[in-house]
Amino acid sequence: MISKSSVENSTESNVAIEDDMPVQLENPYVREKQQCILCKLNIEPDYKNVRLLSQFQSRYTGRIYEKHITGLCEYKQKRVQEEITKAQCAGLMGFMSKKPEYVKDPQLFDPNHPFKPHPF
Repeated sequence: MISKSSVENSTESNVAIEDDMPVQLENPYVREKQQCILCKLNIEPDYKNVRLLSQFQSRYTGRIYEKHITGLCEYKQKRVQEEITKAQCAGLMGFMSKKPEYVKDPQLFDPNHPFKPHPF
């Protein structure tokens, strides 16, 4: 026959063992997943949206900024390059310079301080 006190002691010991178990915590050192600005805002580049595309083109030379400067993911960078080429062929964007009215638009990134160092 099991006494009442032994049952209470066993349940108390089970509770004590459960209280001593380690607590599952999230890792505080895990970095947030980095997303490019176009993926974060769910924007698809389009050749008709010249104002957006001009952000990825140099003001002085007309060259398209590389992805280490823009911080875009590989897919969006490729799409931006294709859409800029389409817009230039359609005559909506210049090959060598930006339209003056787009120069004072807020910048999505700083070309002088790239996201990653240049690979070469």
